[in-house]
Amino acid sequence: MCGICGWFLKPTNSRDDGHLIAMADAIQHRGPDDRGYFHDHRQGVAFAHNRLSIIDLSSAGHQPMSSEDGSVVVSYNGELYNYQQLRKELQALGHKFISRSDTEVILRSFIQWGPGSVERFCGMFALAVWSANDRYLFLARDPLGMKPLYYSALPGDQGLVFASEIKAFLALPDFKVQINTKAVKQFLEFGYTFDERVTSLEGVQKLPPGHSMLVIDGVPTQPVPFFKPPTPIVSHDSDLEQDLYTMLSEVVAQHLIADVPVGLLLSGGLDSSVVAAIAARHARITTISMGFADSEVDERPYARLVAEHIGSEHREVTIQPHEVSEGLEEVAWYFDDLFGDWGTVSTRLLYRKCRELGIKVVLVGEGSDELFGGYPVFETALRLQGPMIWRLFQIYRAYAGRRYGTQFGAFVSLMKRYLREADGDLFQAVRLFESRSQLPNNYVMKVDKASMSVSTEARAPFLDRRVAELAYRLPAVQLLADGTNKRILRSMAERFELLPREIFDRPKFGASIAASWMDRSEHFREYASRVILDRDGWVDELGLRDAMTDFFSGRRKGYRFPRAISIFSNVAWRLLLLNLWSRRMMAAR
Repeated sequence: MCGICGWFLKPTNSRDDGHLIAMADAIQHRGPDDRGYFHDHRQGVAFAHNRLSIIDLSSAGHQPMSSEDGSVVVSYNGELYNYQQLRKELQALGHKFISRSDTEVILRSFIQWGPGSVERFCGMFALAVWSANDRYLFLARDPLGMKPLYYSALPGDQGLVFASEIKAFLALPDFKVQINTKAVKQFLEFGYTFDERVTSLEGVQKLPPGHSMLVIDGVPTQPVPFFKPPTPIVSHDSDLEQDLYTMLSEVVAQHLIADVPVGLLLSGGLDSSVVAAIAARHARITTISMGFADSEVDERPYARLVAEHIGSEHREVTIQPHEVSEGLEEVAWYFDDLFGDWGTVSTRLLYRKCRELGIKVVLVGEGSDELFGGYPVFETALRLQGPMIWRLFQIYRAYAGRRYGTQFGAFVSLMKRYLREADGDLFQAVRLFESRSQLPNNYVMKVDKASMSVSTEARAPFLDRRVAELAYRLPAVQLLADGTNKRILRSMAERFELLPREIFDRPKFGASIAASWMDRSEHFREYASRVILDRDGWVDELGLRDAMTDFFSGRRKGYRFPRAISIFSNVAWRLLLLNLWSRRMMAAR
């Protein structure tokens, strides 16, 4: 796990190596264990790499990593979970390895198979490969988008820069910070930017999940997909519960491979509990659960129940109110692209406390709801009748709420694309939106930016492409029945006696303490009000001063937490993050 950055300049341009150092310094938190550089001044190519050492902690795993003749150079962020199988295959083809690292597997895979190598990779990755003989830069991002990869054209048509985080570009003296108003509108309405390439800054793009891209003479080609979700099909010839258990067992076992301590985040909900229970059948594990001081929200009793059932060494951490309020401005900077997930602050605190416990790698349960139909919107998609445009409007309302309505056209355009891919199946189209648009641009980015900001690696077994492909093949009838969601996952857990009975039927509780504080904590409300109503902020430009003034004065209360969160609380929270984020971005110009 690491942070990568670099550039490919057009032949007539040059750039100071000090700029590369400054870019790497800006994202050093992603990999404080080692630093490496690669330069090909003649070709105008440069890489910088910050390493978080997880597998093969020796210098043999140093990056950027080059072939013996220097013709291929790799800078890579992530983990390749099937690297041991690929290593054996490559050895059989005559390749000799000098390290135990998965990075060398990527290097030698590219030497053997070229850009098509990414179709063989099962893992999370953002990678850059320089092919000196062919004179191109190859960029790729994993199928479910667990690792981010941003790129931007340099001014004056000079070439292209890329990085694991946008803030690396701010280190370049000629990079201009201009906030993307289209992204801001999507963020305010949805809580993130669902466009697969647009970011919160003009001129900065993200490589879509499951896509690769060539850069030739500093000019990027159009990204092309190397991963396509399979089409659902009803299967009567397979034991689905056994297939899922076998697949998860293999994948979780591979996710436990590391040369540093590994833990598992355990909320007591179905998803994290299934991962922990399967992991416990492979190794003695440590589970960690989080509680909030001075809050009604406490899932720790359920986590203790699971920990006792699976026999894990269980730890608990408590998040204090002042830690959230004091850490919010820092979080807005580390997250560096706009997304408004409620758990932004508490999640980062949790990863930091894991690191303080000596745990450098954690397994998490993200991805199950999006792939296995865990949200109410999936039931809505099955229940709706009438013309498709009407059904899409109802789905849109479920995501966007009532305060805004400017993104309906963009949403419909995207959903029509997903409907074409899904052969008109609205359930599958919603699943594609959840897993291809919301997950990589919101929930997974929370996981990545929160964990990497404190130099901790988070791994999500449900987002392994093998598990995702299995899930995509399951139609709605095998996932939803009689008001029960994630049916196959629940029945698998019951059949293989993974969890206590109390966990199977627990309702999902997705809200976090941040939402309740916005409505209840006078100290936090005063702070939020001051930031949101700031004359130099966004409230006037967006025409929301009257609404926000009413909200903070108590005249417009919305709905009580936690049964429902006020739409004005949603807007207030997003405006708070927007103002804090834009302040830092503008200050960095």
